[in-house]
Amino acid sequence: MENLIGKKVPDFEFEIYHSDKTKKVKFGDYRGKWVVLVFYPADFTFICPTELQELADNYKEFQKLGAEIISVSTDTIFVHKAWHDNSAAIKKVKYPMAADPSAKLCKYFGTYIEDEGLSLRASFIIDPNGTIKAYEIHDNSIGRSANELLRKVQAAKFVSQNKGLVCPASWTPGKKTLKPGLDLVGKI
Repeated sequence: MENLIGKKVPDFEFEIYHSDKTKKVKFGDYRGKWVVLVFYPADFTFICPTELQELADNYKEFQKLGAEIISVSTDTIFVHKAWHDNSAAIKKVKYPMAADPSAKLCKYFGTYIEDEGLSLRASFIIDPNGTIKAYEIHDNSIGRSANELLRKVQAAKFVSQNKGLVCPASWTPGKKTLKPGLDLVGKI
């Protein structure tokens, strides 16, 4: 798989289910915001609703950072709506749910499982200019942590706003950062 760090995301058009409506959007519609793309295998499954609910529970924290979460699966918007209407966990989802039945997004981001027609579990952090800053791809049996994803967005935003500083392991806002070539820098 090709390394996607530093790549600009093409202005793909895709459909979303959001706020009881369906509509077509493009990545360009989200320029100026951090975008957290959360790929998952399928609606009406076992691990997926636990992840999407945890993201929903933390959605306001992502929004405070100027970030939009977009979940993505190869299901259609109609399946997303049916899942939203029938699952207590998914009823909590207030962020857009992207439909990728042609797997255009999954293939571009390298998450598509050809033999199954599904996506791997993957998370991508895209900066306000549309550049991929971080990603991780999991086996579908391993769930993700919304808190860790939030921490990564916080770190990506911090380094974008504080040129010359970097974040050490497990950094969280308020902790010391690093300036390459120097020791730890005071709390920022």
